Amino acid sequence: MESLVLTGKHVCLEPLEQRHRDDLMAALAGDSSLYQWTFVPRTTEEATKYIQTALEWSGAGTSVPFATVRAKDGVVIGSTRFFNLERWPWPPGHPREGRGLPDICEIGYTWLAPSAIRTAANTEAKLLMLTHAFEVWQVLRVSFHTDVRNLRSRAALERIGGRLEGTFRAHRLASDFTPRDSARYSILAAEWPGVKERLDPLVNQE
Repeated sequence: MESLVLTGKHVCLEPLEQRHRDDLMAALAGDSSLYQWTFVPRTTEEATKYIQTALEWSGAGTSVPFATVRAKDGVVIGSTRFFNLERWPWPPGHPREGRGLPDICEIGYTWLAPSAIRTAANTEAKLLMLTHAFEVWQVLRVSFHTDVRNLRSRAALERIGGRLEGTFRAHRLASDFTPRDSARYSILAAEWPGVKERLDPLVNQE
């Protein structure tokens, strides 16, 4: 998992490392209001800690963090990750026993440079990650959480086929350091073929 690379026509998702720190900071230059509901590192020290935390989670087997790289020129335009990877305790003899792969996961910590917002980058990154999760790991569910106030993120999740499960009250620390209510979306394995059919033309038309 630590060496996982996902490559598409518009973006490449490569393992996040400390060498990406300055490129991440360059990608975040610009209108800070775009990240009102999303925590992003704003200083070099914050970026170092942001990456280090992601790597610690990766080492613990609960996260797979990526730098999002524009395919045509290799410029870093953001970051995203698989996290909350869960492996369920299947009983002896069950077909999923001893797989060693996640049974469910979450996709999050996603942000893009201002220049990449409303481009094919986010849609294709989600397509790459969902394809890997459902077709390689064979997960049963992929979930997403976003601040209930983040209408742009919620619209994007609904656009790709995420189904709203409900709201988790005071679920996580918000970017404004208040208790955040999170809107929870998910895609199930049975829903994936339809979601993929929906995503493919969206990526190709952008």
